[in-house]
Order: sequence, then C-alpha cells, then structure tokens
Amino acid sequence: MPTVARDSFRFWTRLTLTKLTGRRASDLAELVEQLRTVPPSVVFHHTHHFLVQHQHLSPEPPNDFAFWVSNVLQEEQLGERLAAIDTIQFAHLRELRDRIVDVIDAYLEQRKELRAAPTGEEFHFMDAVSFTLPTRYQAWTLAEFAEALRHVGNATIAYHLFEARLRVGSDDNDFSRWLEQELGERELAPAIRKLDPYTHTSDGLRQRLIALIEQRIRAEAHR
Repeated sequence: MPTVARDSFRFWTRLTLTKLTGRRASDLAELVEQLRTVPPSVVFHHTHHFLVQHQHLSPEPPNDFAFWVSNVLQEEQLGERLAAIDTIQFAHLRELRDRIVDVIDAYLEQRKELRAAPTGEEFHFMDAVSFTLPTRYQAWTLAEFAEALRHVGNATIAYHLFEARLRVGSDDNDFSRWLEQELGERELAPAIRKLDPYTHTSDGLRQRLIALIEQRIRAEAHR
C-alpha cells in the first residue's frame, strides 16, 4: 500500500510581469555600479528567467549578464566566469549579487581600458513583478505527484524546484522537502536535489523528475 502524506503537496505557479527600470549600462564600470543598487528582484530576473524559458539546450550563457558581457562587450573571459556562477546554489539574492559584483570587480582590476557597448546595445535592467497562484493539482502519494508533474507548466516546476531556495532562504527545494518530510523518501529526495537545470531542457527536466519517481514506485511495488 503506498504511503499517504498527512499534508498534501499543492502545486503553485508564478506569473511574471516584466518592466523596464530605466537603468542601463554601457560598459563594465556602469554595469557593476548599477548592480550594487538595483532591487533584488532585478538580479533575480536576469539570472533566473531562463529556467522557465530554457526549451532547448544551448551554448549561450545562462544569465543575462554573462550573455551581454560576452556578446556585446566581447569580454569573453569575464563572460565565461559569470556564466560559471551556479545561480541556483544561493539561498539569498544578496549573496548572488555579491558574487556577481566580486567577479566583475576582480576583472576590472586587471583591465586598463573599458570597452563600450555600441549605441543601442546597452544593458537595460529589467524588473520582474511576480504573482503566485495555486494550480488545481495536489498530491498525497508518489503516484499522484508523478501524475501532477505531467500536467503542470514549466513555471510551476521552476518555482518549486529552483526558486524555492531564494523564496524561503533555504538550501532545499519544495519537492525534496515534501517528499522527505511527508513520505519519508530518504533516497528520492536527495536525487532530486542533485538535478542540474543547466544540463536539461525544461521538458527534459520534467521527464527526469517523473522517471526518478516512477523508478521509486516500481522499486516499492517489488518489495
């Protein structure tokens, strides 16, 4: 008989309204100066929106700062360093901001001349206003959890799997926390924690989640 949770898992989704802040940068000095003072939601947008939009594997940097530095300023070495920052490991946006600023500052110390972006290709800082809404999907068992994952949107998966760390200031995600606390899944929960969004498309990530859960269901059925 499958384990039934005392408290069900409610799947939520996030709707985002993107807006211009009026801030922009034409070189690295201006970029890092703006980064020190923009709202945390701006940093979040430019480092996390790809998690929902990531439909195809691509060699392009996974955050907007790395992309602009590499492709517009042609500072490829710095772009690689910024792209290498694992944005989902940070539990607080201020820590992520500090890491990005430190990487740029260290690079600027070695540069005597700054390249300016061509007219019209400046970096425009965007803000994201998010609204969270409950979906109609809810799960009490592993089978129900896997079935819900087949139907929820990519924004729901990103919200629970990666954005949860920043939302609650934790090093864990909503899926693993619930599976461990409610269903006692001591092996499945850590396996989900190890998932890397940079090596999966959005749909690939969904399929990997479902595969892990179904593997666990089959193992339990043969006990």
